[in-house]
Amino acid sequence: MAAPKSLVGQLHRHWEAIETLCRRAREQPAFEREQALAAIRRHLPADAPESEAFAALRSLCAADILIPLSRSEDLQINPLVLEFVRGLTREHALGLSEVLKARVEAVREATARLEEGMEENDSARMREAAAALAELFRKIGMQLDQDRHAILELAERAKAADASMPLARRYRTVLEAYDRYVEPMNEMMDSGLGGSFYPHLEAAERALDAAVERLSTRGALYTHRLQLRQVAYQAKELRRLGRIVARQCADTLLPLREELRRNSRLTAAVSELLGRVRKRGLRRALPARTQATRLPLWRIERRVRLPLGGAVREYMAAALRYVPREQPFPEEIQSAADALPPAVDEQALHAALRAALPVPDLMRWLRAQYPALPDARLLQLYHEVVNDERWQASLQPQRTHTELQRVRVFYHPHAITACRKEDHAS
Repeated sequence: MAAPKSLVGQLHRHWEAIETLCRRAREQPAFEREQALAAIRRHLPADAPESEAFAALRSLCAADILIPLSRSEDLQINPLVLEFVRGLTREHALGLSEVLKARVEAVREATARLEEGMEENDSARMREAAAALAELFRKIGMQLDQDRHAILELAERAKAADASMPLARRYRTVLEAYDRYVEPMNEMMDSGLGGSFYPHLEAAERALDAAVERLSTRGALYTHRLQLRQVAYQAKELRRLGRIVARQCADTLLPLREELRRNSRLTAAVSELLGRVRKRGLRRALPARTQATRLPLWRIERRVRLPLGGAVREYMAAALRYVPREQPFPEEIQSAADALPPAVDEQALHAALRAALPVPDLMRWLRAQYPALPDARLLQLYHEVVNDERWQASLQPQRTHTELQRVRVFYHPHAITACRKEDHAS
């Protein structure tokens, strides 16, 4: 296998030829050496010698960009290179709606794991479930974006086809894409009981918000809460992207589908008959033998009016007159002394804490050990010791307070009773 740096270098040198081969790979999975050389010569200068094309072909084969097929002398493009180039040039093929459904179902399972982690009060399991949700959101968003560009490419190719070609053949890929992808996607994107995309994402978003609130209540690290909050933002953005992609795909393919229906023979015959009925009337338009069969005919007239209430008018008038208020934000003032917190010897801290076990109130013990430490750094040490896996911290029911340098802290103290590693060893 070639080195990645060599592969990237060859992509940079022969990008035009590789892009051409990747575009042709959609219709031709493998190439003969003469076909590959023709694609390379196409992007070389006119006065370039013939040996330069052969040298470029050898370098592409040496870098594993072009791989020889087994039991043949033909060449095919490396699948990783093909996926990379298609992703950059927006030449992806339309994916399967079943893959999207499976990933949405995996979102439901990851949400269930996140809720189990909250019930068991296990922060590690909550972070693992959040990481799985983030990866699923990334893959779903990437697939939706690729499918949108693939559908736009299908529509452009259908419109650019020969006008003399029959419409059924011209729009065949469009109809297949609508039936295989757009219709199942619309069913999945339904916001009602029959849909699965929005309900699962809303459940994941609610679970992530609840997990962030749970970690904030427990006093977890800020990085852990930030991780879950960022995944919740991904869920909100994915809901918006799914709605936009579904609407764009339907707006792109539905007019072509309706055009094919309008130009079909049956539709033309029905339109002609309805025009005759509208102009001449039902009795004169239909022949006597058709009337003798007594076709089931009916007519329903319905007039629907939607009155605009006074409350809606007042709301619209208030929205037109709305002027946002300017809210000044205070500037952050930070002294040079507080910019860099003083360093604390963690080994000495752990040794002193191990010697003082059991400690009934960790805050007062840290205040006595480090009286000159700033309040922010002391509170940071407090949270680090509480969340450290080497100590067993238990929250006390009584409420107390401690005077620090600048503030007075009211809290439920954490008691450090024993070392967790020693408990596992025993």
